[in-house]
Formats: sequence, C-alpha cells, structure tokens
Amino acid sequence: MDEVTNNSWIHMNLEPSATVPLLLGTFAVGFGLVSMVVKEWLFLSDTLVALLFGIAFGPAGLGAINPAEWIDVPSFTLELARLIIAVQVMTAGITLPKRYLVNEFKSLLMLLGPVMTWMWFTSAVVLMLVFRLGLVEALLIASCVAPTDPVLANSIVKGKFAESKVPQHVRNIISAESGANDGLGYPYLYLALYLLRFSKGEAFTRWFVVVIVWEVALSVVLGALIGWAARVLLQYARKNGWIDHDSFFSFAVSLTLLTLGIVSLIGSDDILACFIAGNALTWDDWFREETTESHFQDVLDTLFNYTFFIYLGAIIPWSSLAGGTGLLTTNRLLSCSVLIILFRRLPATLAVARMTPSLETFREAVFAGWFGPIGVGAIFYAMVAQKELEDSVFDGLLAKECLLPIVYTLVVSSVIVHGITIPLYHIVSAVPNATVAVSRFLSRTPSQSSSNLLFPFGSRAPPSPIRHSRVVAIRSGHAKSQLGILSSSCPAASESTLLEEGSSGNARQSDDSAVRSRRPEDLPNYGSFSQPGN
Repeated sequence: MDEVTNNSWIHMNLEPSATVPLLLGTFAVGFGLVSMVVKEWLFLSDTLVALLFGIAFGPAGLGAINPAEWIDVPSFTLELARLIIAVQVMTAGITLPKRYLVNEFKSLLMLLGPVMTWMWFTSAVVLMLVFRLGLVEALLIASCVAPTDPVLANSIVKGKFAESKVPQHVRNIISAESGANDGLGYPYLYLALYLLRFSKGEAFTRWFVVVIVWEVALSVVLGALIGWAARVLLQYARKNGWIDHDSFFSFAVSLTLLTLGIVSLIGSDDILACFIAGNALTWDDWFREETTESHFQDVLDTLFNYTFFIYLGAIIPWSSLAGGTGLLTTNRLLSCSVLIILFRRLPATLAVARMTPSLETFREAVFAGWFGPIGVGAIFYAMVAQKELEDSVFDGLLAKECLLPIVYTLVVSSVIVHGITIPLYHIVSAVPNATVAVSRFLSRTPSQSSSNLLFPFGSRAPPSPIRHSRVVAIRSGHAKSQLGILSSSCPAASESTLLEEGSSGNARQSDDSAVRSRRPEDLPNYGSFSQPGN
C-alpha cells in the first residue's frame, strides 16, 4: 500500500486488488454503455475492443497493470484458458439442435477430419518456410493453432449481422466444429511431442494408447454419460419441484465444473468431454428450449471474454517478438500471420464443400472457411506445450524459443483480421451502390442534374412546364388541338412528350391522375395556349 504522504491518514491503494477490478469495471461499464453502437452499428468484435484495451493499459501501454509482477503467468494463463474454453464448448454443445451430432455427422467428419488435418499441416509448412524449423518442430507449433476458437466463433455466430446474413445451419456447424475441434487438438500436439521424444515405433504406440484411446475416446464416453445422467436427474428434479429457478438456469455452469473435475482427475480430455456433455444434456432439445429465454449464460460468457482478452493484451511479450533466436523478426512474424490466415483453412473448406451437407452454397463455404479464428484455444495449447517442453529432453529445440512469440502473434493477428472483416464487408458492399448512384446522377443532362439538387435524394423532380400545359389542355377539353399547337410551336417539346407517352404510359397516367386532383389555380401559370381564330 502506497502512502500519499508519510503523515497522511488516507492511503492510496495501488495494489492489484484495487487496480484490476478498477480496470475491468471501467471497461465493462464504459463498453456496455456503447456496446450497441460498437457491435450492431460498427460491427466490431467485443473481443477486439477488449484486447486493445488490455494492450493500452498493459506494460506496453500505460503500464497500469502488469500481471507478470503478481502471478505465475504460464500456470495462471493455462488454467484461466481451460476454464473459459470449457464454459464456451459447453455452451456450444447446449445451443445445438436436437440430435445434432448424429444428424450432421458427415459435415462434422469433413471439418474435423480432412479440414483440421489440412490446417495443421499447412500451418506447419508455412512455419518451416518462414522460420526454417524442422518438420516435427513446425508440427508442434502448428498443432496449437489448428483448432478454431469457440470464444471468437461465438462472437461470429451471434449478433445482428449473423442473424440477418448467416443462415442458421451455417451458424450451427461453425459452433459445433469449434466446440469439438478444441478438444481434438491433443492428438496433433502429443503426436509431435512423442516424435520429438521417442522413437517412431514407441511414439505411435504411446500416441494411440494414451491419446486416442485414453484421452479422446474415453472423454467422449464420459462426457456422454455425464450429460445423459445430468439430463435425467434434472428432468426428474424439475418434475417433482425440487430445483428452484436460479439453480436450473445456472445448471450448465455447474455441470461444466463437475465435468472438468471428473475428467481431469483421471487425466483424460476434459475440453472434449465438456462439449459432449453439453450436447448430451440437450439431446432431446428439452433443456435448450427451457433455457431459451434465460440470458444468464450469455452474461457469464461476456464477462469471461472481457476478462481473458484484457488479460491477454496485458501479458503479450512484445519485447520477445523481435528477439530470441534472431529468426523472430517483425517481417517474418507478419508474413507468417498473413500466410497462415489465408491458407490455413479456406482452401480446404472450399475443397470439401460439396461433401459437406451443412454448406449448401459457395458463399456459405467461403464464410465458414474464412471464419476459423485463432484465439483462446491456441493460447491454451501453447501453454500445455510450453509446460511439456520444460523437460530437459527438449533442450536446444528452436521450437522451445519460438513457440509463444509465434502463437501470440497469430492470435493477435486473427483477432484483428477477423474482428474487422464484417465492417470491411459493409464498407465494400456499399461502394457499388454509391458508384451506381453517382453514375446515374452524372449521366443526366445539366438541367436535370441542377434541378435535382434542390430536392432530397429519392424525391421526385418537379413536373416540366410541358406536362402542366398538356394537363391544362386536357382539363379544358381541347387536348388534340393543344397538342397540335405544341407540335407546331415547339417541335422538340412535342417530340419528347410523344416519346414519353410511348415509353412510359403507365407512369404518365399515374402522374396525370395525381396532378388532376389539384385545382387549376394551384398549377403554375406557364401561359395560355388558345386555338387560332377563337
């Protein structure tokens, strides 16, 4: 506790216990007051704003908070990321429609099989070319960024833009894939780790037994059993009136913590188990329909996301992004980010689009292929890999020094690029409409253009004098003779009138009927047209 003066009775508390709640509260309150403007008008991602806020007040900015001074950053980041991902994948599983994993099994198989493998291998190739890493070391780092992030995917499939532009089946498949493949990152990560540590035969044997059977397969079974048991017990308790309103709507969060504890206790894949448990809980759509009007889960997700991305912005090691081995230059990191974002996911999604029933059109395939963000999941797997690489067996590996700077750079790049994609889409889509409007305006005659300047866009220009004279003549019962005078005295005007009658008669009739309803004295006086000799 810092004192203002030595003899002061009032002390200024500058400890993290005061500054952290202050900054989190300031962001939550300030952003909340303009959240509709930012998210629904400007279409900016709230995670992008939170990340920039963390960078601004972190060590690289104003220095108001520096988590490295009061926590063990790797351990705290690992557990915080694990908790947030678990909550998000549980939410993703719950929000899916009835029996979704069975009904859309083929689509999920394509995205979790060929597409995710392509994402892993393509990212490794880019890392090999840019940073001159070995194949297995590149595969190790690439395994961290192969899964799509459920936190950023959740911000993509919700909101005004998604509800109006993105079909429901596309939003469902993005949520399902991001929830499932975040738990399927372990096979890719540990295959690379085992290949670096053991011989090929022993590495593949351990990988199949420990990872595929014990971690992946067992976690699916446990998640399904936990979700099924929770659904049966919850329905029974609700039927007998044993559970109150608040406990019912917070049940998903409680189940997330229970699943994390059970599956982590036996060393299996807790993230994948949470996703399966969430989908099993709402397998018959009962829980999803009962909690449709509850926004408790959304509020909790929002607060978690704010917290993590502000924290992430404050812990990014900016000083190490251009140091270390000498390979981590700014140009290489940026080049790597551009290549991975462009080629990591989109080509594979387009290639399997015809075999993916959930992606019915080319535009849907492009949308699903582009929005495969890198976020909290990548940070989580990077911390898991960093913990494994602390073993002396891995001393001397370039991947040990390059891992965190590369992953941090890719996460920041993905948050920025995917966070501004929708605003850029709106700007670009508005350009053709503006171009057409300008072209039509400039293509008019000078007299037409100048007269329209007096009226707002979209309003009808004032009727020409010729049309008024014709209407007056018609009202007086001398239409034929008056048109004859017009033809003799003003050939150009008569010609334009006749052309107008031939090309837009219906429009003329509506205009004439509108003008006939006006009194003659209300019409402008453009002179009289009387027959000769009368």
